[in-house]
This record gives sequence, C-alpha cells and structure tokens, in this order.
Amino acid sequence: MAAAALRPHLALLSGGGGIPNPALRTLSIVSPLLLHIHSHRSNRHRGILRSNASSSPPSPPPSPEKEAVPTAESCVNLGLELFSKGRVRDALEQFDNALELDPNTIEAQAALYNKACCHAYREESKKAADCLKTALRDYNLKFGTILNDPDMAPFRASPEFKELQEEALRGGEDIGSGFRRDLKLISEVQAPFRGVRRFFYVAFIAAAGISTFFTIPRLILAVQGGDGAPDFLETAGNAAINIGGIVVLVALFLWENKKEEQQITNISRNETLSRLPVRLSTNRITELVQLRDITRPVILAGSKASVTQAMQRAERYRTELLKRGVLLIPVIFGALLKAQIKPKGFGTTRSAASAPSIGGDFEKRTESIAAKSRLRAEVRFKADIVSPEQWESWIRDQQESEGVTPGEDVYIILRLDGRVRRSGRGMPNWNDILQELPRLEDLLSKLER
Repeated sequence: MAAAALRPHLALLSGGGGIPNPALRTLSIVSPLLLHIHSHRSNRHRGILRSNASSSPPSPPPSPEKEAVPTAESCVNLGLELFSKGRVRDALEQFDNALELDPNTIEAQAALYNKACCHAYREESKKAADCLKTALRDYNLKFGTILNDPDMAPFRASPEFKELQEEALRGGEDIGSGFRRDLKLISEVQAPFRGVRRFFYVAFIAAAGISTFFTIPRLILAVQGGDGAPDFLETAGNAAINIGGIVVLVALFLWENKKEEQQITNISRNETLSRLPVRLSTNRITELVQLRDITRPVILAGSKASVTQAMQRAERYRTELLKRGVLLIPVIFGALLKAQIKPKGFGTTRSAASAPSIGGDFEKRTESIAAKSRLRAEVRFKADIVSPEQWESWIRDQQESEGVTPGEDVYIILRLDGRVRRSGRGMPNWNDILQELPRLEDLLSKLER
C-alpha cells in the first residue's frame, strides 16, 4: 500500500502536477514565470517545474510610446514561441540572450532547460547534457522532467543521457542529490526493515569492537604468562569470536548497502520503463505508467522472425492470456525507422488528430473507477511501441544488467504495479506463463496491485 501511494511521487521524479495548460502562454501573463504551466498532463514540461512565491512579480506592459527593453523573461517567451514553430536555431539565440540578461532562478532554469531541448532536437546530446547539468546543479531542475518530456526523447536514447542518469543516481556535487534522495525514499518503502537491520549491525559492531578493545590487553598478558595471567585459550577464543563477529557484521552491512544500490538502480530503470510510450489498438498514445493495475505488459524483443513467431503462438492462448491482463508489446531490433519528433516547446499543445493522446486531465480521470474502465476497454491484446530508439535503449540496459548480450532475443514480463516480474532469453513459453500468472480477479492479482 505504501508503494502504491508513492506511485504519483515517481513522477517524483518529475515534479509534475498542477494546472493544465491549454496553449502557449507568455511569461508576463502568468506570474510568477510560467507558474504551473508545466502541468500540461501530456508531460510537455519546459523549464519551470516548480515556482515559488518569492519569484519576481510580472513586469508592467510596456508603454506604447517606448520600445520594449528585452528582459530574460521576454527572451524566454520569444524562444518558446520560435521553438514551437520549428525555428530551433533562432530559439537557441533567444535562450542564450535570456541567460545573459541577469535572469532569476526561475528564468535561468527555463532558459537552460529549453536550450537543452533545442540541442536534443538537433541531436547535439553533449551540449544538451551540459545545459541540463547546470540546470540540475544550480537551478533545482527535477531529473524526472528529463525522463517525462517527449521533447527529450532523442536525448534519452543517447549515451550522454545514460551518463547523466548514472551521475544523478550517485548524487554527486556536479548534478545535485535530489534525484537520488527521491529514489532512496522509494527504496525505503520497498525494503522498510533495511534501516533497522543496519542499525543493529552498527550497534553489534560497536559492542564487539569495545569487547575486543578490552580483550586484546588480556590476550597480551596471557601470552606473556606469569602469576595472575588469564587463561590463554579462553582469552584467545574470546578475541577470535569478537574479531570474527566484526568481520561478519561489516560484511552484512556492506551487503545491505550493495543491495540498496542495486534496488535504487532497478527503481530508476523501472521508472524509465514506465515513461515509455505505446500506441493502443484505438490509436491512443499512452505511457506504460498509465496502464498500471490494468495490464501485465509482456515485452517481446528480438529479430523480426523470432518476435513474429512468438506473437503467432500467443494467439493460440489469446483468451486465457487476456483473462490474466497480458498485453503484448513487440520490439523488433533495427526494424523501425527513427521517429520524427516535432518540437513543441514548454506549454504548447499538440493536435489530437496528428498524435492522439490521453488528455491533459488523465491522471484525475483515472482516479475514478469509470475512467479506468474506459481505458481498460481500449486495451486489447497488442500495443505498438512509440519512440523505438528509447525502447531499444532501455532493453539494451536491461540486457546488460542481466548479463545478456545486447541484441539477443529476450522477453520481459511486468507486474500489475509496473515493476519487472521476470525476464529471460529467447521467447516465452506461453503454457508456463498461463501457469504463473493469476487471473485479474484473483486475490494474488489484487495483492500484486
């Protein structure tokens, strides 16, 4: 229950939430700068993820008799407008101008983040990473925004993103510790007794150390012998027990730390997976996170021949697999053309006809049973991937973590709560999956949620 309560916090990772944004707005209309327009629910975050009351008030409208003096705010607004029209180079110039006009924290964050989006669109991953590092370190940018933003899709498929994510996991000074702190909170919920165990390890290590401190002098006296000297075997035995206990307890403490690091890495990887988009049979585009509690996605990744054969075999068990909430997601390595991503800019909307989406208020609607029922009705047996580069990048990372050669045929089964249930080489045995997965109405499925 605690983990379920924290799922919205895994947009934690995003800092999302707030007021839907129907259209691109100028910074001067909404005060402080871009106040909450990050919450256009299709996650088109742009720069200002969190505003606070200390932000500077809006500047009064310029006098018609005087030419408006450029400000950081106006440059960011103009850059956003240019970016939304596809004039990426001109937008970059405006964001650079904003950074030179003594911006406040909110304006600097917006300029740097949108500048990174421009570089991502131009596939200049190194420059995008440099902008994001500065925004994360100096201007409180939330790392989850990079995970959620569609305009960052090209960057998330780059090696620079992987390096940035690993640095964020470590929580170094160069990037800030906010992302790692959020991940540790999730880790503590999933393993609530780890902290208690480590406390007792430290306490017992301290007790054994104190005992050893007093035992060593006695052992020296026992070795020297003489009148009143303690028994050598007994004293040596006590010292050995204390030292052995310290070694074992230190090993257990380090093992707990290693398990925590592995868990944090898995949480980060699962969160990245949850933000991968798919297209349902109704042509609706949604992220895997929105399908939690409704389906058990089964990812089939590999060559076209292997994936096609596995899909054909699954058709024989279609009815029973649907009763278990299975949603097949085929990923054919290297078979899909690179997705063409249109720049949108922070706060802009995209035509529903050109790219159907789940809607700005989806999270609110899915809180009701009726809304989840509508989404469940749209989920069929198969979903197609969107942004294939992101999917292949995630699968490669998963293969490396499991010791599998990147590019090899694999399958990955997810739980109802979105975490990885298990994975394996080759394609799955559908009979085994039917035996393993309970039906959606069974008690075990309810507990899995």
